[in-house]
Amino acid sequence: MSGSKPPLSSRREILRGAGLAIGAMATSGLVPWQARAAGYPDRPVKIIVPFAPAGPTDIMARVLSRHLGEAIGGSVIIENKAGAGGNIGIGAAAHAEPDGYTLLVTSSAYVVNPGLYEKIPYDPYKDFAPIAELGTSPNVILVGPKLGINSIAELIARAKANPNELNYASPGIGTTPHLSGELLKIVGGIQITHVPFSGAGPAIQAVLGGITQLACAALPPAHPYIESGALKALAVTGANRWFDLPDVPTMVELGYKDFIADTFQGFLAPVKTPPEIVTLLSTNAIRILKTPEIAEQLRNDGFEVLANGPDGMRKRIEDEVPKWRDVVAKAGIKPV
Repeated sequence: MSGSKPPLSSRREILRGAGLAIGAMATSGLVPWQARAAGYPDRPVKIIVPFAPAGPTDIMARVLSRHLGEAIGGSVIIENKAGAGGNIGIGAAAHAEPDGYTLLVTSSAYVVNPGLYEKIPYDPYKDFAPIAELGTSPNVILVGPKLGINSIAELIARAKANPNELNYASPGIGTTPHLSGELLKIVGGIQITHVPFSGAGPAIQAVLGGITQLACAALPPAHPYIESGALKALAVTGANRWFDLPDVPTMVELGYKDFIADTFQGFLAPVKTPPEIVTLLSTNAIRILKTPEIAEQLRNDGFEVLANGPDGMRKRIEDEVPKWRDVVAKAGIKPV
C-alpha cells in the first residue's frame, strides 16, 4: 500500500544495506563530507600561515584555501601570524583548540627551528597531526641587476675582495633561505652579513629597494621578479635546474655537491583533532593539488607539487628535524 512502512525486518535490511553502502563509499574515498565529519564545518575554518603575505607558504596556503572551502562545504580563511622565524604562528596553532577550525600551513621553519632556538612553543613530533605534505620549491640566490654581479663566481670574488661589504636578505632567521646564505658563506669562504625580514615578500623588496645587495629566497615569490628582469638569479639550490629558468645553474653544478636546500610547505592540525576531520582535510587537499590545472598553476609559480598524505608529512618531519639541526651546528649558528 502506498505510504505504508516496510516490515521491521525489511527496515533492518534497508539500514544494513545503507551501512554497507556507506562503508563501501568510505573505502573508495567517495563518502560525502557530512557522513565523515557530521556538522563540520559550521563556521569559518582558519589556516594560520606563520609568515607575512606574498611568501611561498602564503601563496600555497591561499591556493589551497580557495578550493578547500568549496570541497568541504564551508569558508576557509587565511591568518598571517608572522614573527620569531615562524614560531609565533606555529605556537598559536599548536595551542589552538583541536576542533578542526584552526589549522596550520607551514614551511621548513617548522623543522629548522628546533635546532635554531633554545626554546620553541611547540614540539615538532607531538603537538600536531600531519594532514598533508603539499609541495616544495628550491631556494634562489638573487642580486639586483645594478650590482654588476652575474654569477656565483663573481659574487664570491667580490665578497672575498671586500669582506662584510655585501649583505643578504632572507625571509627570517632559521628559514632554509637563511641557511642557504650561511652555507654560501661556508662553501665560498666569504663574509657577508645576514639581514632577516619577516617573510619572503619584505626580503625581496629589500633587494629591489637597495637596502641589501643580495637575497636568498624561495623561488615562488621571486619568480615574477626574475622573469621581469628586476632581479637576477645567480643559482638555485635544488638538485636540478628549474624547468623555466634553464639558464640558472644549481649550486651542485657549480661544484658544491652538498648544497641542496629546498623549502617545503606542510599542512597540519593541532594534535587530538578528530581523525575523521584530519582524513577529510587530507583527502581533499591531495585531490585539489592533483587537479591538473591547479598543479600546473603551482608549477608555474615555482612549486613542485608533492600531494602526499599524513605519512609523507610525518616522514618529512622525522627526517628533517635532525638534518637541519646538524646544518645549524655546522654553520656555527648559535641557538637563540
